[in-house]
Amino acid sequence: MPENRYPLPMGITFYSLGAAEEVTGSKHVIEVDGASYLVDCGAFQGARAEADRKNRNFGIEPDRIEAAVLTHGHYDHCGLLPLLTKRGYRRNIFTTPATRDLANLIMMDSANIQSRDADYLCRQAQKRGEQFNWEPLFDEKDVIRATSQMVGISYKRPIFLGEGVELEFYDAGHILGSAMAYITVKKNGKKTRILCSGDLGRSNKPIINDPDISPPPDYVVLESTYGDRRHDSADDALKRLGEIAQRTVRNKGRIIIPAFAIERTQELVYYFHLLVDRGIIPEIPIYVDSPMATNATTIFQVHPECYDSDVYEAFIKHHKNPFGFNSLHFTTSVEESKALNKHPGPVIIISADGMCEAGRIQHHLINSIEDPNTTILTVGYMAQNTLGRRIRNKETDLKIHGQWFKRRAEVEELNAFSAHADYFEAGKWLDSLDRSGLKKVLLVHGEPKAQAAFKKYLEEKGYPTEIVQYGKTYNLD
Repeated sequence: MPENRYPLPMGITFYSLGAAEEVTGSKHVIEVDGASYLVDCGAFQGARAEADRKNRNFGIEPDRIEAAVLTHGHYDHCGLLPLLTKRGYRRNIFTTPATRDLANLIMMDSANIQSRDADYLCRQAQKRGEQFNWEPLFDEKDVIRATSQMVGISYKRPIFLGEGVELEFYDAGHILGSAMAYITVKKNGKKTRILCSGDLGRSNKPIINDPDISPPPDYVVLESTYGDRRHDSADDALKRLGEIAQRTVRNKGRIIIPAFAIERTQELVYYFHLLVDRGIIPEIPIYVDSPMATNATTIFQVHPECYDSDVYEAFIKHHKNPFGFNSLHFTTSVEESKALNKHPGPVIIISADGMCEAGRIQHHLINSIEDPNTTILTVGYMAQNTLGRRIRNKETDLKIHGQWFKRRAEVEELNAFSAHADYFEAGKWLDSLDRSGLKKVLLVHGEPKAQAAFKKYLEEKGYPTEIVQYGKTYNLD
């Protein structure tokens, strides 16, 4: 770092440049005697103009960063890493091997979408005789550079990030390869232990392991996405999923599921497999209409080190594929995707984007949202100001691709498929830690209402808790 260019505050501090009193755009900084360590570098999602503005306002100069850490491969945690390297960051990005593969997929998809958006918007501006100067945040070359700087570190394998700063990953149980970053700062004969949860997963989920119990922390930086909500049980969700599928069979209708390409799609396939296997539903044609989901499923198959014991037994020892069965199909072309809109019911279509803001899901909604025999099934978090949130809220008038549609389709919501711990599960996980040295829980990654409820809940349990504000510095000495 150039001498005297920046102030060099001594001590250990924490501040957030994203996902502070909001859900997307996770970007947190731990500073140790002026050296900055970046934990996650995610993109903001939501209203297009606002998200674009926030994503371009990075908040920290790349040459201030000593090392970067990526907890998992979701876009709101990894989506701005190509912009970081584009702006000159040339040091390591530490993550797990599975996250490296998934993040590359997510970032490359984003680069492609931005490129297509730029072409489309430019043509539209030309038709109107307007100037067009919007440019993508990054391109495929920037993604390749970012991926090349990723260093894969397995769980529970300590590595030094910088002088006196050690990183160890523990399984977060959120998506394939997801990790909690356990950072130990050794300074003046004293250790300060900071546990960054990334996105905290849930126990007893299929495919991946339960969240690990880390060594004792002094500070926990904890996500709070569902700080005011409880999830349905997995058994209840499986029963409801079966009922929705049975209704669809009777009506010869369709189920459209906006699903995140990573984890949620594979989990849904796994549950439909169980329902067919148990004779609860007949074999219904199921189409995974997302190239990224198809590629992600392939990545799942090459990372059995992340499986829980049941899937490991099925996949490794008995050679059964938990991600596919006879009625499951993966589309490979735009023509196949378009043909699904004429497919007779019953049929199930799982398609990305999970928040309905982009991708093939929008075309399926355009063709089916006014059909009362269609069920739109939401199975995950929908950020504010997204089409997915408006659908989940059962709004009647919905705008897609500039056109207004009357929603006549049924809308169902299943929270049991969420990959995030709810407030009770997060509290139970905290209770399982050795809290003998715990000084504070810092809440990030949540909307204000959810965070306020979660803070109250944790304080009633005896946890000193603070909601992190954007840009505010917190002393961790």
